[in-house]
Amino acid sequence: MRAFHIYSTAPFFAKNPGKDPLIDKSEAYCTVLSALEWRKHNGEIHMITDKHGAGLFNRLGIVSVWDRLEDTLAPDVGGIDPLMFWAGAKLLALRDFPAPCVMLDTDFIVWERLDLSDKMTAAHEEELNPDIYPNISRFQLREYTFPDNLDLSVKPLNTAFLYIPDEDFKLYYTSQAAAFMRSAVRSDDFLTYMVFAEQRLLPMLAKKCGIEYGTLLNKDYLFFPQDKFTHLWGAKQAMRDDPSESEKFCNKCKNRILSDFPEYSFVVNNIEEFYSGC
Repeated sequence: MRAFHIYSTAPFFAKNPGKDPLIDKSEAYCTVLSALEWRKHNGEIHMITDKHGAGLFNRLGIVSVWDRLEDTLAPDVGGIDPLMFWAGAKLLALRDFPAPCVMLDTDFIVWERLDLSDKMTAAHEEELNPDIYPNISRFQLREYTFPDNLDLSVKPLNTAFLYIPDEDFKLYYTSQAAAFMRSAVRSDDFLTYMVFAEQRLLPMLAKKCGIEYGTLLNKDYLFFPQDKFTHLWGAKQAMRDDPSESEKFCNKCKNRILSDFPEYSFVVNNIEEFYSGC
């Protein structure tokens, strides 16, 4: 099964104008493991990025962990506000990547072979928390009109992992998400608009179209120990706040790469050398 990672530098530049793009060392290691483990168990994986992201990965010396790197993302994310829609590039990359495919976040690791059928599959459901998923009447939009017959009671789907087998539905979902993002009136709300476009719209459109879907994980057991998947999720911020936790995580990733993928020991050396100079 073909999968892809996405990295857009547009949100970084929006926050850090004039600086060179950079990711945390822990993110670099998790990205490498995510790519290598996918290739080991499930097949081909690409990195979809822009020219600045391609430059970063070349400087990091990790390009070889993907089957292919494509610097095809528009630096301005197709006119979408990169602060409000910090993950908007995911949906544009998904639009252009042929189905069937897996969209995989760089902080999500799959440790085993997956048996993906013809059913759309996401990471897990989310609760309809009104602070995160408010009533759609709260959104300030210029031109976008919500499709008819949306079931607003459907639980959102976390798309850290998303398998879509149907090309027509993929194009419908991503076109609706892009239209919503481009129509949004500029706001300091950088959460509810993004997760609506990415995670709430998806299952509502699927139900409207009669598309069946499932999940890898049960949302009620997300924090229980399991060994099939790793999703850093909020741990990324915790590691930014505590350098010792970041270093522990990096050492775990480093040891896993060296034990499971010794042929990629040079990637570990490249990462260590790069961050020693930062």
